Amino acid sequence: MNWDEFAHWGKHISDWSAEYHKTLRDRPVRAQTAVGETAAQLPTAPPEGAEAMDAIMADFERIVMPGITHWQHPRFFAYFPANAAPPSMLAEQLVNTVASQCMLWQTSPAATEVEGVMVDWLRQALGLAEGFTGVIQDSASSATLSAVLTMRERATGYTGNRDGLSDKGHLRIYCSTEVHSSIDRACWVAGIGQANLVKIPTTGPMYGMDAVALQAAIRADIALGHTPAGIIAITGGTGIGGSDSLGPILEVARAHDLYTHLDAAWAGSAMICPEYRDEFWADVDGFDSIVFNPHKWLGAQFDCSVQFLRDAAPQLNTLKIEPEYLKTTGDAVTNYSEWTIPLGRRFRALKIWFLIRSYGLEGLRLRIRNHVKWAQELCEEIRTLDGFEIVTEPILSLFSFRCAGDDEMQQRLVDALNDDGRIYLTQGAFEGQKIIRFQVGQFDATRDDVMMAHKVIKEVWEQIK
Repeated sequence: MNWDEFAHWGKHISDWSAEYHKTLRDRPVRAQTAVGETAAQLPTAPPEGAEAMDAIMADFERIVMPGITHWQHPRFFAYFPANAAPPSMLAEQLVNTVASQCMLWQTSPAATEVEGVMVDWLRQALGLAEGFTGVIQDSASSATLSAVLTMRERATGYTGNRDGLSDKGHLRIYCSTEVHSSIDRACWVAGIGQANLVKIPTTGPMYGMDAVALQAAIRADIALGHTPAGIIAITGGTGIGGSDSLGPILEVARAHDLYTHLDAAWAGSAMICPEYRDEFWADVDGFDSIVFNPHKWLGAQFDCSVQFLRDAAPQLNTLKIEPEYLKTTGDAVTNYSEWTIPLGRRFRALKIWFLIRSYGLEGLRLRIRNHVKWAQELCEEIRTLDGFEIVTEPILSLFSFRCAGDDEMQQRLVDALNDDGRIYLTQGAFEGQKIIRFQVGQFDATRDDVMMAHKVIKEVWEQIK
């Protein structure tokens, strides 16, 4: 492909993209294809010769698009969204075109410096204290793994990377039962092990970690000769939105000199709205590490996860490695590859810059406030449906419910709703029972999109009960 052809197809794909988004409401949210259906249409061996772009694009529409679940659909109410606002997509096109590898300051000075400023813009937007620095990670999973590795190294006097863990005893990490599975996986990968991730029961209307039980668990571990290494708290758990009371957890952490990490991957975005901070964000400045995902609720193109650090030194002491070929001469500079697990880095900060400038913080706040309000309205509508119960009340824009019947019936309803195609949602689990989760967070959702879910749920329920 020459550059004239690139320009032609670039315009074609841009036009196709705009039309795709303008017609999303006409498509079923979840892919309606059967397992193996897409693969069966692909050649089993690669082509030996070149093929024309018009044929490739035609096959994309014929083979790929029917098997796509539309995460940008305004009636995507499953999981949490991976949003992609138009300015963010345009920024990604520029990033893909320039194709910089942004591992060091000298490999992409502008990328490094824009990243530093964007992290600080977001610090200010979330109301975090001055002094927090940070880095843009690919996902919250990577940020959490970085924090768990830092907990491990700090607890072993920064000898784990050098010597291994075979003689370090049992390092213990503490969290609530409502944490995301990425916390479990981080403990696996860090060599700490599932058995040493201590899950503390929750309490109260926000399903937060019981600080008294946390203190007791730490004291019991110390008595057994184990080594407490860190505490992971949550603001907005994936299952039902569980949110820890941060101050009491920090008191326990300080009493035992433990490193702390706060997973606010989804709900952290809502903290750009000052009115939510007293309830969800009080005492947040005491945490050593905090992560939230602009790609979930702010509209940044996936992937884009920001990790804030009260003091970057412990994470740098854990992750920094500097062979001769990566050394930078001259004035002291920031090399963000030393802050993260991957060496290679994309220019993720550009989409944050485009996004915030295009909407302003107030425009982004309006969307989040609407989503919270609409979720509460829909919750009240579902509460009135015969045979339905609200299991967990709305926490920001997430709530859960059950229809009449056993767990099998809950799954039947979820599957029937998703097969219907007008909305998409997912099941979950709470207190030993299957629940149906509902979250509002798609960037272009309207109140009509959200309230339509009541109609769809009622109609599908009448068909299957």
